[in-house]
Amino acid sequence: MSFMDPIIITILTGIAGLAVGVVSGKFIFAKNTQKAVEEAELQAQTILKEAEIRAETIKKEKMLEAKEKFVQLKAEHDREVLDKNRKIGEQENRIKQKEISINQKETALEKQIRENDAIKENLNRQIEVVNLKRTELEKHQEEHIRRLEKIAGLSAEDAKAQLVESLKQEAQTRALVLQQEIIEDAKQKANKEARKIVIQTIQRTAAEQAIENAVTVFHLDTDEIKGQIIGREGRNIRAIEAATGVDLIVDDTPEAIILSSFDPLRREIARLSLQRLVADGRIHPARIEEVVEKTRRQIEDQVIEIGERTAMELGIHGLHKELIRMVGRMRFRSSYGQNLLMHSRETANLCGIMAAELGLNPKLAKRAGLLHDIGKVPDEETELSHALLGAKLAEKYGENPAVVNAIGAHHDEMEMLYVISPIIQACDAISGARPGARREIMQQYIQRIKDLENLALGYQGVEKAYAIQAGRELRVIVEAEKVSDSDSDRLSFEIAQKIQTEMTYPGQIKVTVIREKRAVNVAR
Repeated sequence: MSFMDPIIITILTGIAGLAVGVVSGKFIFAKNTQKAVEEAELQAQTILKEAEIRAETIKKEKMLEAKEKFVQLKAEHDREVLDKNRKIGEQENRIKQKEISINQKETALEKQIRENDAIKENLNRQIEVVNLKRTELEKHQEEHIRRLEKIAGLSAEDAKAQLVESLKQEAQTRALVLQQEIIEDAKQKANKEARKIVIQTIQRTAAEQAIENAVTVFHLDTDEIKGQIIGREGRNIRAIEAATGVDLIVDDTPEAIILSSFDPLRREIARLSLQRLVADGRIHPARIEEVVEKTRRQIEDQVIEIGERTAMELGIHGLHKELIRMVGRMRFRSSYGQNLLMHSRETANLCGIMAAELGLNPKLAKRAGLLHDIGKVPDEETELSHALLGAKLAEKYGENPAVVNAIGAHHDEMEMLYVISPIIQACDAISGARPGARREIMQQYIQRIKDLENLALGYQGVEKAYAIQAGRELRVIVEAEKVSDSDSDRLSFEIAQKIQTEMTYPGQIKVTVIREKRAVNVAR
């Protein structure tokens, strides 16, 4: 018990101290809290006072700003009112001035109306006086005319008619004299101008002087090739002549063979065929016919190419393909020894220059000049002249009516309806009439050869007919199925008799009828 007492005492002391501390703490906390509350209230009152002072200051500032804004707006309003009042015053002044001006104009207008009324009354009085005087004058004139009619014995209408007739006859006489003088002067000037234009046209056109020949020389590399061309017993050369219608002359001329035919197209086909055969080296009748046929097709393509190139060089567009082909065929035709294409090109250039000199359409004139002789290269022979046939072909293929008329009228076989028609006629004559352009004898010879071939082709069963040896021999190739051997003899005799009775020719003509039967089969 004695040992436990100090501990208990200590505990009790601690508890008592703790209680005292708690009570003291509460008292101190309460005192501090009260002090903090008081300080906060004091601070709040201070803030409220400052806020009231600040609000009062702001209120005063806003009131001052409002007063200033009011003063400013009032001043602006006063200015606007003053401006409006000033504008209203100016408008009132202008209206007053206009009223014064209108009043003045009304016064002046009333015055002018009064003056016009006076002038009108005066004018009416003058018109009445003039009418009276006119009536008196008309009476005097009628009396004067009656006196003149009585003296002259004619009425006024008769005298007027005589005077008009006299003046009319005099005017007609003077007009006829003047017209005759103008016509004579125009003729002189026209002839002079026409000669000038023709001379200038001829001078500005370069003309070729070359004349077509009837032979072509085919050059060879060696004379050994001549034997291959001739063939065994001459079968190759006969096959070439039969296929092309060209006479081959193999003589002592070194390294050359002469191709003779009046038709340049046949000579060109024979030349190209020989060239191919010699280059290939295979020369026999079957190969010859094959090459000649290929060459014919090639020449047809070449004809179209020549036509297109000619039209392009002359600046002519829109030609029908058949007309282009005919233009190309002109390259292998001649007219009195003059190459037909060269003649047509020359005529076209002359027409273009002359049309330009006269102020006409040079392109249309060139077109007509190029096509004016297409009737000389038809696909089929007809009874029409080349001018009318050419016009018919041009119309068929849609050419301009002026071009059609120029083609048909260039030999006066149609009436000239357009201005370019006489130009085509003149330029055709210029191209053909110049020195060295044509040879009449050559054309007659070619025509005789053509007539000779056409005579043979008129017989039934004749497939081809070629005049060779310058027209001294006529080779007639017949169809073996239609003509027998005995018929061949009879046909040869009949053709010779018809030539003898219907044609005029120098020397004699040998008629050779060739009949060949071929049997061809293919082994497969």
